[in-house]
Amino acid sequence: MGFYDLSVEQTNGEMLSMKEFEGKVVMVVNTATGCGFTPHYKDIERIYETYHDKGFEVVDVPCNQFAGQTPGNDEEIHEFCQLNYNTQFPQMKKTDVNGENATELFKYLKSQKGFEGFGKGPAALAMGVMLKKIDKDYKNNPEIKWNFTKFIIDRQGNVVARFEPTADMKKVEECVASLI
Repeated sequence: MGFYDLSVEQTNGEMLSMKEFEGKVVMVVNTATGCGFTPHYKDIERIYETYHDKGFEVVDVPCNQFAGQTPGNDEEIHEFCQLNYNTQFPQMKKTDVNGENATELFKYLKSQKGFEGFGKGPAALAMGVMLKKIDKDYKNNPEIKWNFTKFIIDRQGNVVARFEPTADMKKVEECVASLI
């Protein structure tokens, strides 16, 4: 099974096949509307606008598994994103990215790129301290650690990078640009 064999549920209940993105560079990201990282929407939208015409797509998967930071239904989440960040990329149905109810898409992404750390800096340190209280073994499992974990898939369907929410968005853009 590969990336193009997977699908994710859209807000209208229909499944979106990743095969529709064959030959494109894709960012799959789990998002939240009430998180300290929510301003990442601004950068994701800017990157989308910059590279979309060159073959870049974003698959936004809202998730409420991290401190309940994605309250509301799909319509409310979509409205929030459009009003506050003018998002134009497709937004999927709110779903789980970890645990027994995790979507197959995220199970696959995690199997391809595990957790490699939060990097350096105050946000990285704070995330490490917080997660150690939740999961003492967080460093040794591939689970999504928090909102706004980004996976980058190249034009051949390979998962080439995983960026934790603490990653500098300039590095994320550099990765996307290198694949365009």
